[in-house]
Amino acid sequence: MKEYYVYILKCSDQSYYIGITNDYQRRLYEHQSGLKHTNYTHTRRPLKLVYVATFTDVYEAIVWEKQIKLWSRKKKQALIERNYEALILLAKNHQGLSGSSDSVHGSTSSP
Repeated sequence: MKEYYVYILKCSDQSYYIGITNDYQRRLYEHQSGLKHTNYTHTRRPLKLVYVATFTDVYEAIVWEKQIKLWSRKKKQALIERNYEALILLAKNHQGLSGSSDSVHGSTSSP
């Protein structure tokens, strides 16, 4: 069964990059090595992998990636820290929705 991964990288400028892939270790290597000079992460290295979620359905992975991208920095940090109580509180307080000034980038290109 094929697996897909939604991942979050913390960049050296403290911003987050959110992406989707079918091999997160390969993608981390590609980001870290700066193979593509046009990538958001190229000038923000070194990078740290701070979150990975595994999916067997690529469409579920894409939905999850898009959802996380809309969240505030606080909500993303709660997810990364696995602080589910804070995540619930932030969701109930309607914090963590779009409109954040936080920098988050990523791609929904094919895994």
